[in-house]
Amino acid sequence: MTGQTRLSWTDVRDTIRTRILNRTYAPGDKLPRDEDIAIELGCARITVHRAMQDLALTGLVERKRKGGTHVRTDPVTRATFDIPITRREVEQRGSKYGYQLISRTLQDAPASVLARFGLQQPTRMLHVKALHLADNRPYIFEDRWIDSSVSPEILDVDLTTESANEWLVHNKPYSRLDVRFYAINAKGESAQHLATPAGSALLVIERTTWIEQDPITTVQAYAAPGYQLAALN
Repeated sequence: MTGQTRLSWTDVRDTIRTRILNRTYAPGDKLPRDEDIAIELGCARITVHRAMQDLALTGLVERKRKGGTHVRTDPVTRATFDIPITRREVEQRGSKYGYQLISRTLQDAPASVLARFGLQQPTRMLHVKALHLADNRPYIFEDRWIDSSVSPEILDVDLTTESANEWLVHNKPYSRLDVRFYAINAKGESAQHLATPAGSALLVIERTTWIEQDPITTVQAYAAPGYQLAALN
């Protein structure tokens, strides 16, 4: 890169992250050696090393001594909060995991969903409702909207056997995340699907994710009474 400005480690990090997000490097792929990336991008090896360290800290890649660098099979971007795979979360608690798809429809997103994404124009999205269970008891009821124009592959996924939560974590690692926590009184669908009396206090975890400027998904996850927030960390 004679006569050109050398890339900073953040430039290199963003280049590699973009390749992971667009699946140039797919989950499980081994990345080129730091030396080879440095030659390709025209920067110092230490610059690539620093970029890879940051990608490892944010959960997109895993680096092993003498084993090289691989894209994580279950990428976890730690912008502000880890998005867990609910199945693994349940299993790590020593419980048996279960899953039920409640509904899956394509429909116009309501104003509240458009507002979470910062969208102005009416947008048709995939609306998914599902129930996650632990030891055959309701654990989390999720009400999710997915922008299928950004993630068209989701339309071909059999959501009766694989949850949208798990598919998205595997296939759409986000670059930006908003998360909110709040409590509500159980009523309507939340009370029905979590099999809890109306008026019971429920924790709601609301997450919205993007790849760069493109919205991926927004979900309201209603946790059954007794749910431990620490399990998300």
